[in-house]
Amino acid sequence: MRYLAVDFYRGLTVAFMIIVNTAGTWEYIYPPLRHADWHGCTPTDLVFPSFMFIIGVSMWFAFGKYNRQWSPELGKKILRRTVLLFVIGLILNNFPFLWKNWETWRIMGVPQRLALGYGIASVLVLNFDRRTLIGLSAAFLLIYWMLLYIFGVPGTDPYSLDFNAVLQLDRWLFTDAHLYHGERIAFDPEGVLSTIPSVVTVLLGWFCGTLLGERSEQKDRLVRDLLILGLICGFVGLLWDLVFPINKKLWTSSYVLYVGGLSIILLAASVWLFDVKGWRRGAGFFLVFGSNALFAYVLSEALIMLWHAIKWTGANGEPISLQQWIYRTFFVPIEGAEFSSFLFALVYMLLCWVICLPLYRKKIFIKL
Repeated sequence: MRYLAVDFYRGLTVAFMIIVNTAGTWEYIYPPLRHADWHGCTPTDLVFPSFMFIIGVSMWFAFGKYNRQWSPELGKKILRRTVLLFVIGLILNNFPFLWKNWETWRIMGVPQRLALGYGIASVLVLNFDRRTLIGLSAAFLLIYWMLLYIFGVPGTDPYSLDFNAVLQLDRWLFTDAHLYHGERIAFDPEGVLSTIPSVVTVLLGWFCGTLLGERSEQKDRLVRDLLILGLICGFVGLLWDLVFPINKKLWTSSYVLYVGGLSIILLAASVWLFDVKGWRRGAGFFLVFGSNALFAYVLSEALIMLWHAIKWTGANGEPISLQQWIYRTFFVPIEGAEFSSFLFALVYMLLCWVICLPLYRKKIFIKL
């Protein structure tokens, strides 16, 4: 069985990941394209978990040829993919200068979280039945809540940037030098401890993949069931937010359910539009990314890092990167603020799409 909605959803997610990651300048960004400063959720905060969610959906179909049962052969493939994806993330963290800056080489990151989420979730779904997986998902979310509440710095807000348990563990494992430095302090939004709830994000996708398989001949009921599940998850996430704030950078349990619910609702809408109503107009654009999602994401990250690394001395005597030169030369004159910054990201996403288009047309699918 094949759902156009799954490929479309995957491609849509990748397109938005590229846009939100490659603003022309971080000084000017449309508010919806910003991450929440700490607690809360913006549309941008839906993109990364949506990618993990659709990985879970795709796993259900990919493991079909193995009867969705654990085997040594499949275990080796999962381990290989997990390690390769983690290593790709490590390389991207210091790309293209792999021979230096070892003392500040960041360990965790987006591909690393994808790798660990995929690897752990794969082992679970191939060894446990659905009821057990639901119980494990609930346990992971509750245990993570308990860990953050108990092991934050005593006498402080355990869900704050400075004193949370995610930060404490990462500091102990890696030291500040090997953490992400995009916040006010050294803090990794893809920390080791917050990997626990991120696995549930993948499992939510697996549960939905199961529904897609079971309701393949009853797609109207499928859409109904997905909507009900999405609304329940989203509502529980909002309720949990009252005591355990929705927070992407901590990947809190309330965040998992809230954005998971929204992801399920978006999947339901995609299934209704493309697989029930048969809509095709415009879908092809996103299928280009959806057919080579991981390649497109890695390409977008590596290319923009290369543009940042290529530098020379500008007319004012200060160093300027290729990315800055392109942005200032072609985009700043258009408007000079938020629109120019967004337009750069949009054009960059289209450039990545053009590079991926021949692969799609020739049915070349790059996989780990």
